[in-house]
Amino acid sequence: MNLSIIDIMAPAFFECLVLVGIHSYLGLHVLRRKVIFVDLALAQIAALGTTVGFLFGVMPGTTGAYWFSLSFAFIGAAVFSISRFRHEKIPQEAVIGLAYAIAASIAILVIDKAPHGAEHIKEILTGSILWVKWSTIIEAAIVYSFVGLFHFIYREQFILISEHPEEAYKKGMNVRFWDFLFYVSFGVVITHSVGTAGVLLVFVFLVVPAIASMLITDVLWKQLIIGWSLGVFVSFIGLYISYAADLPSGPTVVAFYGLMLIIIALILYLIRAESRTGAMMKISLGIGVTLAVVFGLYLMGKAFKDSDEHLHEEKVIVNSNTYAKTSEQVKTLAELSESDLKNYLNSISEINQLQNLFNIEEDEYSKLKIAGRVLVVDKKKGLNLYLKIITDGELPFVKEEAIEEMRKITGKKFGFDSSLSIKENKQALNNWENLINKLE
Repeated sequence: MNLSIIDIMAPAFFECLVLVGIHSYLGLHVLRRKVIFVDLALAQIAALGTTVGFLFGVMPGTTGAYWFSLSFAFIGAAVFSISRFRHEKIPQEAVIGLAYAIAASIAILVIDKAPHGAEHIKEILTGSILWVKWSTIIEAAIVYSFVGLFHFIYREQFILISEHPEEAYKKGMNVRFWDFLFYVSFGVVITHSVGTAGVLLVFVFLVVPAIASMLITDVLWKQLIIGWSLGVFVSFIGLYISYAADLPSGPTVVAFYGLMLIIIALILYLIRAESRTGAMMKISLGIGVTLAVVFGLYLMGKAFKDSDEHLHEEKVIVNSNTYAKTSEQVKTLAELSESDLKNYLNSISEINQLQNLFNIEEDEYSKLKIAGRVLVVDKKKGLNLYLKIITDGELPFVKEEAIEEMRKITGKKFGFDSSLSIKENKQALNNWENLINKLE
């Protein structure tokens, strides 16, 4: 049977709801503490833990990867709590920014030694929220509920330190200790969030609802309601747009969040302006300038594209000549950049040659791209190669992409469950195989 939009997008939507619930609250603390990028930094540190685990052969999404990530998040929590001083000469935000830059740099150095590093970094940034499992959503909801309960019990301490740190010092509170508890709880949330939503979406879920609600009101409970409501709305519309336009879910939600924040800011500016007419004229002027800049960039891009066409054609020829079809040379496909690999495969139109490349190639990601090229030349043979990747592949993100392509092209998933073994999915695989065999 065909999968509906509800079947495909419901898990991602409910995962977004879970994220909105806890991140909107934590975001209010982050803005009050003026440590805006702590989420991004802690998320990057947690992602660094996953990356280090990946280097040791621990695949993302596994229990081992979770504990690697959580351990690094706790280290980050300790660093951030220690870096806060009552009379600080250097703003804590500078330390947080430095921590982010160092964590990101180390992640790049580490992943450079791991196979399929570029794809792993992409997954860390954008996440794989479309593939989230119901068991993961329930687990996250339970963990976030405990974190929320912890913050509710000690709300007076956390709120006082966030809003009036000097008063907390005067009362004799151990601010560093409570900061550590805050960042540890924050790290637990981030560790769960980054695995499914990615660094970018986690950061936006934290900051945008908090900014929007604080622009509207100063009352905490009202800010929470506004943040949660905005998060539900943006998640619903953003996921629908990603489905309808066939766009990556996480980045689409991030972009829509940004658009909504701009709209809210403009509406508030218009409402609160002394002269509505003057405000409207300024907004119209700003929109006009933006459209003019976009159009100018379009023209510039088109001009450069036309002038570079000959260069691109030469590049394809070079790739075709450089990467001959011997077994030894084909293994260098894994070393090609994304664009070079695409250009090289596009230069081949012989189906037998492409199938030979697929059979010889050892790199699973390259095999996925070859299967995609075969699909363009021969739909039936391309789908069979995707099926082979699903059954024989070892890398989860490659298999998931092959499954998604199979679902989109055939319009059916036959109940295939990525959390189950190939043997347990045998019926779904047989159904796919029968469907492919019926193609002309």
